[in-house]
Amino acid sequence: MRLKVKFSKWTAGLPVSMLNRETAIKLGVDTEGIILIKTLEGHIHKTFSSVDTVEGNLVEENEVLISTEVRKRMNLKKGQVVDVNISPESESLSYIKKKLYNKTITKKEIDQIIHDIINNSISGPEISLFVAGMSLNGMNERELISMIESILSHGNRLSLKSEFVVDKHSIGGVPGNRTTPLVVSICAAGGLIFPKTSSRAITSEAGTADVIEAIADVEFSIKELKEIIRKTNAFLVWGGSLDLVPADSKIIRIEKKLKIDPESQMIASIMAKKIAVGSRYILIDIPYGKNTKVTKKKAEKLKRKFTDLAKHFHKKIEIVLTEGSQPIGRGIGPALELIDIINILDPKSRGPKDLEDKSLFLAGKIFEITGKAKQGKGRKMAQEILNSGKAFEKFKQIIKAQNGSFKKIKPSRFKKNISAKTNGKIKEINNKDIVTLARILGCPGDKSSGIYLNFKVGEKISKRDTLLTLYAETENRLNEALKFYYNNKTIKIRH
Repeated sequence: MRLKVKFSKWTAGLPVSMLNRETAIKLGVDTEGIILIKTLEGHIHKTFSSVDTVEGNLVEENEVLISTEVRKRMNLKKGQVVDVNISPESESLSYIKKKLYNKTITKKEIDQIIHDIINNSISGPEISLFVAGMSLNGMNERELISMIESILSHGNRLSLKSEFVVDKHSIGGVPGNRTTPLVVSICAAGGLIFPKTSSRAITSEAGTADVIEAIADVEFSIKELKEIIRKTNAFLVWGGSLDLVPADSKIIRIEKKLKIDPESQMIASIMAKKIAVGSRYILIDIPYGKNTKVTKKKAEKLKRKFTDLAKHFHKKIEIVLTEGSQPIGRGIGPALELIDIINILDPKSRGPKDLEDKSLFLAGKIFEITGKAKQGKGRKMAQEILNSGKAFEKFKQIIKAQNGSFKKIKPSRFKKNISAKTNGKIKEINNKDIVTLARILGCPGDKSSGIYLNFKVGEKISKRDTLLTLYAETENRLNEALKFYYNNKTIKIRH
């Protein structure tokens, strides 16, 4: 069907088009379906695009409204006539169904799936099936290697000429576990190159990128990042803007909607990102325990998988299993976690001891695997760098290089203290409930929203002591969070 191109200043993050409902019916395409757009003259350009259908005058029956991504990809002009048709069923769908039915998929089949995800020729629901298949049935080692290789082959690489390029990752599941900015600052101050790309939150209250975004830019070109590295030895950015692993970014977008984080995709995603930024040394933190993502037994299994994959890709890796059955730090939410980070880095302040101890432990391990410190001496080196104020100066340098300022940390508009109703000792803080509570309050989008914990497991509490404080940008969110808190046993007190 021949349609006129219409566009506005509309950026969707991926190729998306809008059709009048009547036009969509004639084409036989539904909302969230895929269309193929082709030019008619000269050198033929074509692209696949997700489609939304609309009623009214926004798009006439003879028009297709395209996002900026489609316009730039095809170099289209307003009013230009293009050929628009429903996309043929992708070959990938049959391979996705194989994984859904617990059958092994080959490297060629995985390549085709990743290729079609990148080219936008399979729909969101089809990617959802792939995510579901990985979640239900997992992937064997050969499939994981093929997945990592395919993700890497469809993205950019960050080539850094240094012997000491390092990276770290936590599999998540523990609220407030914001060790990355601390570890990056300590290690970069200690002479290591630390190109840290992070994801935004999938199932947590915030990802590292969400936290840093509260005070600095997190989206840069590869050229800009190389300049930041040259100045500071490190950066703390969102990986999704770099096209290092674009297939991974699209899959993660679906995972967010489904609120699931399949183990196979998580492993492939972590390893692909580390390899894409040129890391030679990798540290993986796997928190385990009650109300985390994994049990200790499963953590041991994950450790073996990461070790085998690192061996295959010739990377030196250290995997640490850390107890994570309660939140780490006091602040939960981007701005509140930043306050914890700054208080730990600043020698004149005092931050949460548990978050400081874990960060020193992780930074120490990195110094040891790179040979910067002897075995068993890494933590001491990390502690000296932290105490000297060099890590704080490094963090300020990184934030400045990313166009940031500490002045951007703003207090939330509304807050509410929740007091203990009895004397006792904190028995349990439910990680999953804390994350849900933070999400209800507006995390990670509302940077100043979140929770501040005044007590941790094992600590004594008296009646009328403030257990925690809730922060929100709207009164409605605060009230909804209060309802959730009182309807769930988020914090248990032993009398």
